[in-house]
Amino acid sequence: MSPPASSGTPRLAVVGNPANRRVGLFQDAVHAAGLPAARTVSWLEVLRGEAVFLPGETVRVDSPGEDAEVDRMLRGGDDPARVEGSARWYGRFTAAVREVGRAAAAAGAVLLDDPEDIAVLFDKRLCHGVLDAAGVPVPDSPTSGPASGPGAEPVRGWADVRRLMAQHRMPRVFVKPAHGSSASGVMALETAGPGRIRATTSVERDGQGRLFNSLRVRRCTTEREVAALVDALAPDGLHIERWLPKASQRGRVADLRVVVIAGRATHAVVRTSRSPMTNLHLGGTRGDLHEVRAAAGGSWDAALAVCEQAAACFPDTLCVGVDLLPATGWRRFAVGEVNAFGDLLPRLTGLPGSGAEGLDTYGAQVAAVLAASAPSQPAAARGHAGSSDKHAAHGHVASRHDHAPPSHDHVTSPHDRAAPSHDHGPGGPALESGPASNDRARNDRVTPAP
Repeated sequence: MSPPASSGTPRLAVVGNPANRRVGLFQDAVHAAGLPAARTVSWLEVLRGEAVFLPGETVRVDSPGEDAEVDRMLRGGDDPARVEGSARWYGRFTAAVREVGRAAAAAGAVLLDDPEDIAVLFDKRLCHGVLDAAGVPVPDSPTSGPASGPGAEPVRGWADVRRLMAQHRMPRVFVKPAHGSSASGVMALETAGPGRIRATTSVERDGQGRLFNSLRVRRCTTEREVAALVDALAPDGLHIERWLPKASQRGRVADLRVVVIAGRATHAVVRTSRSPMTNLHLGGTRGDLHEVRAAAGGSWDAALAVCEQAAACFPDTLCVGVDLLPATGWRRFAVGEVNAFGDLLPRLTGLPGSGAEGLDTYGAQVAAVLAASAPSQPAAARGHAGSSDKHAAHGHVASRHDHAPPSHDHVTSPHDRAAPSHDHGPGGPALESGPASNDRARNDRVTPAP
């Protein structure tokens, strides 16, 4: 699934929505690298069974989001701001991605994004289970792993959520749709004894009981209202995670989106908020990365190593975006999510020493493809020390220095997490494809953009 080494100048193609800014930014990077424009295969062609790939092409799979017709074909509804239908969307989308994989393989093309990796990345339960099994620090979860696997805990509605919170001693949790994005349907939930409950969410119900994503974060303070929301979300599948206390910056809770390309952490952005969700379309703002690096001190490399460890769970995918949750004090870190399309960070250039200095996330990916295609390149430029051959074949933009596995002094072990106190910010991830990925609203509703 990676570009063949020493194959000369690659011929690129991108599966995406032609008018989407993601495709435009990728094409800009291709042009800046002096390459011919990437051939665009639209998601509409894929969904209609009309997609064609060419022998020897290197194919990037990009997000199907922000296209009304594509969303209708995937979700089956006419309003992309609706929350319901994520399970249907997931089934149709992963089938389409697998068809892209079959068609590309039949034509002799190679993919930069593995269909099976994407299927895991778009199921929060599966992704959490893969990360946890690999020793990546993640929040505790009673729903981790296959929903129908051995020991899987059913989440059929509010009664199951309350039961699991009590059984696992989790008074504060994040309840997430298994296949949601951009904080769609996410609920930061906290309890303090019988009848005392509060949920923070951007979900709203209309007069007919339908759920919509809103640009306003609001609080629900009655169990009846919270139960109604959870019961409406449950048929599409729910994932529950312990709400970890997070570090703060200038009085606002903070987390990071770290982009990992070919095994190397190349780009990072800090996201801060006064609410549990740090997504920018919900009022979050970009924080100061220099302050974070200073606060983390010697733990900064360990933080990047955690992100690279998470990305290594998906060795056949060139680029992922890791939502990194820093604990209070900036010395310990956990991974909230790993995103297949987490590279939409316009104008953000690479971290010092990453080899992507001066390159945005798209330029760094093109550079990695070119590095893999260049003949007789040094091993250090082809892959991260200790990477699998498949992962190394994606190429590196450069070497920062090799990260040793983080010590237990710097990461949160899956086995040492106590229930968080109520005097810290939340540990919920920002579910977005990029810090500015969801700034389009209609009647103050927002469309989730995978």
